[in-house]
Amino acid sequence: MESPNAVKSSPLPLIPQTIEEKSERDKKIDEWLPVNADRSAKWWYSAFHNITAMVGAGVLGLPYAISILGWGPGITLLIISWIITLYTLWQMVEMHEMVPGKRFDRYHELGQHAFGEKLGLYIVVPQQVVVMLGGTIVYMVTGGASLQKFHDIVCPSCKKIRLTFFIMIFASAQFILSHLPSFNSISGVSLVAAVMSIGYSTVAWTASVHKGVQKNVQYTNTSTSTTDLVFNVFNAIGSVAFAYAGHSVVLEIQATIPSTPEKPSKISMWRGVIVAYIIVALCYWPVAVIGYWVFGNAVKDNILISLEKPTWIIAMANLFVVFHVIGSYQVFAMPMFDMLESVLVKKLNFKPSTILRFVVRNVYVAFTVFIAITFPFFGNLLGFFGGFAVTPTTYFLPCIIWLKIYKPKSFSLSWCANWICILLGMCIIILAPIGALRNIILDAKTYKFYS
Repeated sequence: MESPNAVKSSPLPLIPQTIEEKSERDKKIDEWLPVNADRSAKWWYSAFHNITAMVGAGVLGLPYAISILGWGPGITLLIISWIITLYTLWQMVEMHEMVPGKRFDRYHELGQHAFGEKLGLYIVVPQQVVVMLGGTIVYMVTGGASLQKFHDIVCPSCKKIRLTFFIMIFASAQFILSHLPSFNSISGVSLVAAVMSIGYSTVAWTASVHKGVQKNVQYTNTSTSTTDLVFNVFNAIGSVAFAYAGHSVVLEIQATIPSTPEKPSKISMWRGVIVAYIIVALCYWPVAVIGYWVFGNAVKDNILISLEKPTWIIAMANLFVVFHVIGSYQVFAMPMFDMLESVLVKKLNFKPSTILRFVVRNVYVAFTVFIAITFPFFGNLLGFFGGFAVTPTTYFLPCIIWLKIYKPKSFSLSWCANWICILLGMCIIILAPIGALRNIILDAKTYKFYS
């Protein structure tokens, strides 16, 4: 008969072995997942990733948004949005390693730390998914539309090709690039995209200056009724909000930067953020102000459409846009790939493999292509996704998390600043989607699918 001591001691060696096996599996999964597989990024990677994430479709719609809002409200909203989003982005960079020895490499991990394991997921993941999914759809539409514009400019006598086919041509690049293994591996693509964004933004405002203020230019609102004016204002607010859309991927960008006790990742990340925001201002403000100044209320929802000459410069700018949104798509899609692959291997126990990654990423790109060719409402998509999705993750969710974790004293500077951001963000999320959805419905009445 075995002694009681033998019975008690026999299972003990199995416990640490099980823990060791589990931690080894988790370690291998983390090394396989795209966000934290490679932590060798430099501070300037942060700069051009953030530029690529923010400067995109939004900058082309800013003159149109200003034309709806008017000089004073439009420029004020543009500058206030820049200040608020820089502040909330700083908060996220600071919170990335707030717990010693732990890094919140994903937005939802920060949310779980603040709100709890389940509630954090329910609060953050739906919003982040809508931002990243919405962003990739809008970039798919933008890429196809800019490619179509380039074709029509360089070959005006050629047979017209439907936008649907140009979106599919643009998507072919995404089917290839989406198989780059990690977030850090798309750095080269992101760098090219950032340079292209600076290029076409510069072309947009310099070509506007060259064109000069148009004859009989007017700066009054063209809305035919009070109802139209109200809904258009709501839509314009969403378009401005969409222009600062990088927060949903900022923790994932910071996850690629190495960190030590002597030099935490927030130092390099913040340096890159400052550079990015300076460049964002140099891209956004001249395009918005000069574009509206030159064309007035006749400006289109894509400034490059209003610019017709010199032809070769406009063609080049549209090509710049194509190359830029190729990179923007990847910056927004990579965290989505990480999320999908994480669920499959951690929750559903799929084996991490090349085949799994090949299937997941191709299906995701195909889905965004389908939505883009079905609903290619460029300007109104900006307003809808800007108000409904970008606003929470950018304007007030970081503030709520900051208040929840740090609990600043009531009516202190930090407390007041965060509550101001929260209230403004709530106004945007209520108003902007209403105007955008109305305009989408109006466009849908005359739109022919897959035209």
